Amino acid sequence: MNRTESLPTAPTAGPPGTEPAPAPVPEETRTGRDPRWARPALAGLLVATALLYLWGLGASGWANAFYSAAVQAGSQSWTAFFYGSSDAANSITVDKTPASLWLMALSVRIFGLSGWSILVPQALLGVASVGVLYATVRRWYGPAAGLLAGAVLALTPVATLMFRFNNPDALLVFLLVAAAYATVRAVETASTRWIVLTGVLVGFGFLTKMLQAFLVIPVFAGVYLLAAPTGLGRRIRQLLLAGLAVVVSAGWWVAIVELAPASARPYIGGSQNNSILELTLGYNGLGRITGDEVGSVGGGGRPGGGGGGPFSGQTGLLRMFDTEVGGQISWLLPAALILLVAGLWLAGRAPRTDRTRAGLLLWGGWLVVTGLIFSFMSGIFHAYYTVALAPAVGALAGIGVTLLWRARSAPGRWRRFAAALVLAGALAVTAWWSWHLLGRTADWHPWLRSTILAVGLTTAALLATSAVIKEFASGNGVQSDANSLVNSETGVAAGPGAGFAGRVVRWVVPVVSVAGIAVALAGPAAYAMQTAATPHSGSIPSAGPAGAGGFGGPGGPGGRMPGGGNGQFPGFPGGPNGTGSDGTGSDGSGPGGTGQDGGANAGGFPGFPGGGSAPGAPGGTGQDGGTAPGGTPGQGGFPGQDGGTGQEGRGQRGGGMGGLLDAREPSAEMTALLTADADDYTWVAATIGSNNASGYQLATGRPVMPIGGFNGSDPSPTLAQFQRYVADGRIHYFLGGGGFRADGGSNASAEIAAWVTETFTATTVDGVTVYDLSSGKQG
Repeated sequence: MNRTESLPTAPTAGPPGTEPAPAPVPEETRTGRDPRWARPALAGLLVATALLYLWGLGASGWANAFYSAAVQAGSQSWTAFFYGSSDAANSITVDKTPASLWLMALSVRIFGLSGWSILVPQALLGVASVGVLYATVRRWYGPAAGLLAGAVLALTPVATLMFRFNNPDALLVFLLVAAAYATVRAVETASTRWIVLTGVLVGFGFLTKMLQAFLVIPVFAGVYLLAAPTGLGRRIRQLLLAGLAVVVSAGWWVAIVELAPASARPYIGGSQNNSILELTLGYNGLGRITGDEVGSVGGGGRPGGGGGGPFSGQTGLLRMFDTEVGGQISWLLPAALILLVAGLWLAGRAPRTDRTRAGLLLWGGWLVVTGLIFSFMSGIFHAYYTVALAPAVGALAGIGVTLLWRARSAPGRWRRFAAALVLAGALAVTAWWSWHLLGRTADWHPWLRSTILAVGLTTAALLATSAVIKEFASGNGVQSDANSLVNSETGVAAGPGAGFAGRVVRWVVPVVSVAGIAVALAGPAAYAMQTAATPHSGSIPSAGPAGAGGFGGPGGPGGRMPGGGNGQFPGFPGGPNGTGSDGTGSDGSGPGGTGQDGGANAGGFPGFPGGGSAPGAPGGTGQDGGTAPGGTPGQGGFPGQDGGTGQEGRGQRGGGMGGLLDAREPSAEMTALLTADADDYTWVAATIGSNNASGYQLATGRPVMPIGGFNGSDPSPTLAQFQRYVADGRIHYFLGGGGFRADGGSNASAEIAAWVTETFTATTVDGVTVYDLSSGKQG
């Protein structure tokens, strides 16, 4: 057995009443002498990951235009950069902390605004995450385990998706993996410096995606408290210092925002009271757990744990395996759980500071705690959140396979035999689960599904058979010690038939093991490559081919919705085949359906702006009184359906859900209108909802005010503030469409829309209702 792959040794026990000495660091870590193949293999893994994440990256354009617009704003204004404003005029922030925007905005400042300059930092974070995960796992378990862990992370479909996208998750994953590395280094020598660094990294994770970063804190703290080789009192003091590091690294920005006068900073998007603390504890905090998210579009868990609304799916223990989430993350999740249990069994009653067990608890705790919270949270949950599980799944796969493989050559008859059978069983389960997941997209390369099942089960059977041969076909029975076993494996006679058994094991098992790894990775690799080859846009992307699940989808606005169907919810504007009482939307570009009066979107949510119209009709009254161009406004409605009808009765392109989940792509005519005399205005236009505004802003390069923030439900600006802006001549146009109200929130956007329709004259440009507000300027 190669000494560079030996298990970490337990600490040496000292006299009674004293702490054990630190466990020796593996020799390859101390000397840097990995096997010759390790560094070329790592280089190959990182290069392949870079190709997967960078190839054709520009095809996704602005990806999530909501964040791209904020990046653009941050590249134009340092104030917008610091706060994470949606526009360079700093009317409102995005509904997250801004750390992920900082990296992308710096890239844009250096290389100019483009899809590439926004997305390349995300892809590089993915490559770095794979490298840091390798380094973390390798320290205690060797390069083979690290390589397998890195490969699993790189090929997880949702990881491929999010490292090619501009949501905050890419930076969050990198910071958490780096924090795990710092924890491992801290545990080795009870280092105060490294455990404080863990706190700093988690704190910056909060600045990336708020409280989600804190899900790993109990795990990291618990592992350090258990396994660090120093006294209990010192461990507690060190963890208190690490906690202080979290507070400082996360809290400095929060303190500045809270202490700054509201008039000197943008409104805090996602909050109802202009407070970052409210956003942290409410909409983006405990509200995600309980479903009590005021102003959200899909929160509100149903009684009895039924789920978190139309954007959340069903809660429950099997949520990570269901049709919406399974294809994103769960390919190796059953195997990871099996290997976790098996690894803890192998660790047995090891000393407190045993690293084998500590590593399993670290990654297993990460997976179980985060996975359970994702499974039972009743607020808004999207399938792409599960990218946070991918490092833990990869680490457990690499660690578990390596430990069981080594256990095949360890003393103990039944220990060796059980290790081989567990390996075979984990492979069989993985092959079956891959076959099941691929069955959800049965028309997509159907040969792959049957091949994985056949090869996987065959390989698992051969692994189990080789264990039987090795243990029972070597003469007088099972070898009782490790040296006899090694003789059997190398073909040296240890009894009648041992030479033959050794030759079988020596030649068959390595081939079978390589085939097993290949078949386990085949399913996720295929989905990952399909994901990389497909452009993704909108606010809710998902990995894999159509029908693989997830709320969003590739290649256009909105994408797939729950259940794997293409398009939006039936009855929503822009949704294909959405049907109202008397009509049907057209190909995703017209209104989702027409109501009995020619405008109401049957099945839509109360308060949805505007209304569809029957093909070719000039317009009609929308649900709750909103109108499409040409209709009559009713109370509470928003003027101008996103994607209003043109001469042929077709809606404007790209208006998925009326601009809620995707940005529209304005025509050249609209862009020219907005940029004319742009220097005379603070905002060239205002429109309801951040996504609706982002498309116009990215096209013009000028600030566009997103009334009401992401959902159109934030009280920013109020009607009085908006009227003052208009009177001061700061806003040129009001653009119809966009916005959404659900689960409470402010009525300010509806009040502004009603005032605009009553006060100004509407015109139509490229199917969009436009109100020139310059006539309202006073003085």
